[in-house]
Amino acid sequence: MSRFNMKVTPEIEKLTQICLENDKLDLSLYGKYDVKRGLRDLNGKGVLAGLTQISNVQATKIVDGKEVPCAGKLSYRGYDIKDLTRGFINDRRFGFEEVTYLLLFGKLPNQEELNEFSGILANQRTLPRNFVRDVIMKAPSRDIMNALSRSVLTLYSYDKDPDNIQLDNVLRQCINLISVFPLLSVYAYQAYNHYEKGKSLYIHQSKRELSTAENILRLLRPDKKYTALEAEILDIALILHMEHGGGNNSTFTTHVVSSSGTDTYSAIAAALGSLKGPKHGGANIKVVKMFNDMRKHVHDYSDEDEIRDYLQKLLHKEAFDKRGLIYGMGHAIYSVSDPRAEVFKGYVEQLAREKGRMKDYQLYEAVERLAPQVIAEERKIYKGVSANVDFYSGFVYSMLDLPLELYTPMFAIARIVGWSAHRMEELINVDKIIRPAYKNVLPEATYVPLAER
Repeated sequence: MSRFNMKVTPEIEKLTQICLENDKLDLSLYGKYDVKRGLRDLNGKGVLAGLTQISNVQATKIVDGKEVPCAGKLSYRGYDIKDLTRGFINDRRFGFEEVTYLLLFGKLPNQEELNEFSGILANQRTLPRNFVRDVIMKAPSRDIMNALSRSVLTLYSYDKDPDNIQLDNVLRQCINLISVFPLLSVYAYQAYNHYEKGKSLYIHQSKRELSTAENILRLLRPDKKYTALEAEILDIALILHMEHGGGNNSTFTTHVVSSSGTDTYSAIAAALGSLKGPKHGGANIKVVKMFNDMRKHVHDYSDEDEIRDYLQKLLHKEAFDKRGLIYGMGHAIYSVSDPRAEVFKGYVEQLAREKGRMKDYQLYEAVERLAPQVIAEERKIYKGVSANVDFYSGFVYSMLDLPLELYTPMFAIARIVGWSAHRMEELINVDKIIRPAYKNVLPEATYVPLAER
């Protein structure tokens, strides 16, 4: 065994104990000096992190001078997410490329602009010669997010002008990364699936005329086949995960790292490291695993008492991972409702019927209805509790036969768009090297609390 893989020795345990003894802080000092603990203040509310106009999250409104909870709203560049997705759903067309244009450039494209931009994305949906063999295949990782980060940092070496942070060059780099993230993620999974799990290896080429969602399914599946509904719901999933304000952990990371003047590849790799955390991008995996455990203990999905009993055991730390949480319920910002979950739910039933998973859908629906009641009975809560986007996204991914290893990378494939928009925003508004001509381009911005995910 190499020294790199050595076990935790008694010497390491001894040194760890020294860390514990000397790194503890008096937690009362956080209140004394009004220091925020990570992403939230002492009351659990997201702290103001900065300004952005790329998206806005609303969970409260002012009534008679008081702030009260309201149905959650999410807007991209001023467009309500429900209105955006409704248009794509009604027209039976793919929206990822169109919303990417919206987030990057601040306006919806006309048909000519959309066709040109989609062509640019399609042309860039390719990797350097031998990159798959020399980078992705050479060191397959059990964690696809780590493999994705490594690939992003390696692409720096293939860029002839990697450190130039003028806007046109940064935009070029961001568009390239948006285009290749599906390839990097799926190819990394295929390498892991082959070399680590002993399965057959499939490396398919993307097709220029297909949408991002269609290409993901084509790249992933051995037979390259998928249904129209599968591609449409994956497209909606990507749109819903593309952006969520400037204060979520990974986007805040993008702003912070970009402010140092570093290159695009380093900034995006830092954002990937943040997204990988189970408190950010990995939450839907927890939901799926919780439901897998629930199916072992709840035998009659129509028996609400049996479901309630399991939910109570979750809160009492007697079931699943014994953390006392019902995963997928509640959100740092939203209380009455998460608009992304509402959009998802409208599609979930259709897919469940197509996949023969209506029994599972009924269980999800029952938990969504009963969990807030059980939580209210068991816990003192200060705001409403509703299903969040992770509650249904994991179920959707499982019905699309996406492996668990790709759940968080799917989030990254979508969120790279938001990170790119925020990196451009940071450079335009904060970095002093940017020409003064850009100073009047952007309209009034909005405050965004830290910890909006």
